[in-house]
Amino acid sequence: MMSQTAYERKRKMAVKLFVGSLPWATRDDELRSLFTQFGVVETASVVMDRATGRSRGFGFVEMATQEEAEKAIAALHDSEMAGRKIVVNIARPKTM
Repeated sequence: MMSQTAYERKRKMAVKLFVGSLPWATRDDELRSLFTQFGVVETASVVMDRATGRSRGFGFVEMATQEEAEKAIAALHDSEMAGRKIVVNIARPKTM
């Protein structure tokens, strides 16, 4: 049996959140900053349109633990960011 590296253990604990209805001007660093008050943010990315280079109005944030993710959801779901009510919930697996 192989032992897990610290990185692998950490990745398994991370919880990916979907963040929708973002203001169009939101950038990755702003999204990260919004969520860091609730815990360790592993990644934060706003999804950009490949053709235009503009935001698609949603993104994903990976929180280090389930507890931190739940705190962020409780505080930020239906909250306002630059005049828009944002949606925050556990990301669903990508379907094809």
